[in-house]
Amino acid sequence: MNDYHYDRFTAAAYDLDGFDWPGLGKKAPNGEVTTLSGNRQSLLDFSGDFLVLELGSITCPLFQSRRGFMSDLVEQNPNVDFAILYVREAHPGVDICQHKDFTEKNAMAAKLHNEDGENRPILIDDIHGSNHKAFGSYPNSVFIINRSGCVVYRSDWNNPGATGNALKRLLSGQPAGGQGMFLPAKPPIAIATLRRAGGHALKDFLFDLPKLIWKNAIKRNLRVLFGAKTPILPDHVC
Repeated sequence: MNDYHYDRFTAAAYDLDGFDWPGLGKKAPNGEVTTLSGNRQSLLDFSGDFLVLELGSITCPLFQSRRGFMSDLVEQNPNVDFAILYVREAHPGVDICQHKDFTEKNAMAAKLHNEDGENRPILIDDIHGSNHKAFGSYPNSVFIINRSGCVVYRSDWNNPGATGNALKRLLSGQPAGGQGMFLPAKPPIAIATLRRAGGHALKDFLFDLPKLIWKNAIKRNLRVLFGAKTPILPDHVC
């Protein structure tokens, strides 16, 4: 397997100090994805006022911790489209290992729907991670994209409260504002998710936990707290 499809998690798989993602106010990548029913479509094929696109996988504790909050946002915003871009497994183990081909990736996306009860549309990236890489390669980023295909809100880590506030502002005609603070996964969900992955998944996560805390909960949050904000209007054309 190449470096993208790591078999064991390590913080070194991510550049936690320099996220390379689509620019705010720029065109969002619009690659091809596969639905759970096997249909091929463009990633930005949506009809709502905005698309709220969250990146995730079944072994990502952060993603699993956010799903309840994101489901509430879906219920509160019927005029907005929501979707999940299913990417590589964030914390592969021996029971849920890293995808070796698209069939395995599709099976994990189906498990997210059938076993975990995820009802948002799940758009499956190709086995090479083409769309994931175009959106920065992080495991649980979130983007709000307007009808012109422009990124009007982005956060390297999804904070559902901040995402909800950004969406509310956009729907009222205001700029979304800056990213939310990084929030760790809920411990019971994190442990359950990693144990479900099996084998070394929990051990690998705990080994790099101090580094993850330093780079995300401290350094990253300080950058967000004191960083400049770029006001992008909801009807921005790029």
